[in-house]
Amino acid sequence: MSTRWPDRLPTHDRFDYRPITRRPDYTWPNGARLAVYIGFNVEHFAFGDGLGACIGPASPQPDVLNHGWREYGNRVGAWRCLELFDALALPTGALVNTALYDHCPELVQALVARGDELIGHGHSNAERQGVLDEEHERALLMRCRERMLRESGQAPAGWLSPWISESALTPDLLAETGYGYTLNWCHDDQPLRMRTRGGGSLWSVPYPQELNDIPMIVGRLMDARDFSAMVVDNFEEMLDQSRAQPLVMGVALHPYIVGQPYRLRHLRTALARLAQARDRGDIWFTTPGAIASHVGEIERERPGEFG
Repeated sequence: MSTRWPDRLPTHDRFDYRPITRRPDYTWPNGARLAVYIGFNVEHFAFGDGLGACIGPASPQPDVLNHGWREYGNRVGAWRCLELFDALALPTGALVNTALYDHCPELVQALVARGDELIGHGHSNAERQGVLDEEHERALLMRCRERMLRESGQAPAGWLSPWISESALTPDLLAETGYGYTLNWCHDDQPLRMRTRGGGSLWSVPYPQELNDIPMIVGRLMDARDFSAMVVDNFEEMLDQSRAQPLVMGVALHPYIVGQPYRLRHLRTALARLAQARDRGDIWFTTPGAIASHVGEIERERPGEFG
């Protein structure tokens, strides 16, 4: 008996395949070809329950070692990172758990005072979003959006799911609850439109899973010096590539990881290199929301090119 294989594999049908070499051409503000942003993940984790990255083997709850290591980011590491960002005049896209408003509101206030973009990142990173049914996922998206508007005076335009955990309906629900873009997908180096139900759409802005301290430093046990060199190498290669296409490079940082003093020392070297490129006019150093707004303006002038 012969086996019949399906002609096509199951697909998400959110966007079509389009190679990077066959895209519309455009530039970022000031004629730049490479847009760079920091995704600064400020998160809170339940004590004695739920998910969380680990520096040592997970222990039966309460896991004081790993909870305390993560909490260092809110108490110390984030503040050291903000000092560094201030010294280099770097904006961030701050990915905010709304549990921070209860736990350490001063930290969110500091981000607002800097003028950083606040991006929805769930209520807590101790929870996965993708396990929720439609009603509860919609409620999560609406509650986070409403609370950030109420507490900080700005409703988030974008969203990154805790642990990049999506249901099959997440893009639809994001579009329907007022979000303009998602950072969940790491499939490209350019923004593109995703299809959502009912004829809607949602921008997908590239978010890094390689230039990201959790998979690199925690997952692959990369040294801080090597992570810094990786950021610089990636930047210089993408700067060369951007001569052919406009590109986006994000750097994802978590303060309980890069806020550790010896890692911060090496991060400073990498970010200083990016700041120098910005000062020379080689790049546009920005936020994910500004990227989505810019391509949205281009799309209105040139409809149909970004699908």
